[in-house]
Amino acid sequence: MSATSSPPQPIASPEAAIAALKCDDNQIRYYAAWWLGKHQVKSAYPALCEALEDEDYRTAQGGYPLRRQAARALGQLKASEAVEALVEALACEGDPQLKEAAIQALGAIADPRAVTPLVALLDRGGEQPYEALIEALASLQVWSVSERIETFLSHPSERVQCAAARYLFLKTKDSHYLQRIIANLDHENPYLRWAAAFDLGAIAHVEAAQAIVEAKVANSLKLLNLKRILEAALKHSPEDPEAMASHRQKCRVLMKAIDNLLIQV
Repeated sequence: MSATSSPPQPIASPEAAIAALKCDDNQIRYYAAWWLGKHQVKSAYPALCEALEDEDYRTAQGGYPLRRQAARALGQLKASEAVEALVEALACEGDPQLKEAAIQALGAIADPRAVTPLVALLDRGGEQPYEALIEALASLQVWSVSERIETFLSHPSERVQCAAARYLFLKTKDSHYLQRIIANLDHENPYLRWAAAFDLGAIAHVEAAQAIVEAKVANSLKLLNLKRILEAALKHSPEDPEAMASHRQKCRVLMKAIDNLLIQV
């Protein structure tokens, strides 16, 4: 989008947004794709899949902004009908951001048809968006590649290391991996603290709640991820009476922490 162009006019309906995907203004088309994802317009998936093949909106570096936003929107829609189109988007080697957006969308949709192409991407090696790829494999519960994922615990990128720890914790429930993520809540890099909070919210393990409360991140970020943990905890209560009592107590503590943060926001 041009920094000097006017902002797009508000879109009034799903039909208007779908139609806008085919207009001549690339800024409006991009905004329409964003709008359709944000508003969960399920009927938009055919038009968004078509946008994944767009050739008209391309940056000087060779990237495809509309394709990227269409992929993100399809992930928000969790449109299983889009899996084949998203898998085809993985082949676009000239736009790493598009590949990452397609991987994230496939992880969000969590359709088994994505397993083979994602594992093939992992096996291919080279320059890949490994953070997104490992997180998608965890979402799809592809535990057969766990030995390969372990090697990423020593990857140069700390974000990739955290993605590997997140995958391995979800597979093994070994608290060692959870602690690796919690440790990043004290990292000097604020982005890594922020990312660790989201990782812990995605894992939704109640034991991580206090670490999030004490982290040096914004209260709004704490609230978002504590709510994710609480929602998961309330859905998955243990059946054993003694464990259930302990679980309920932890949930009460978590709710109190959320209440305290709401007062401060």
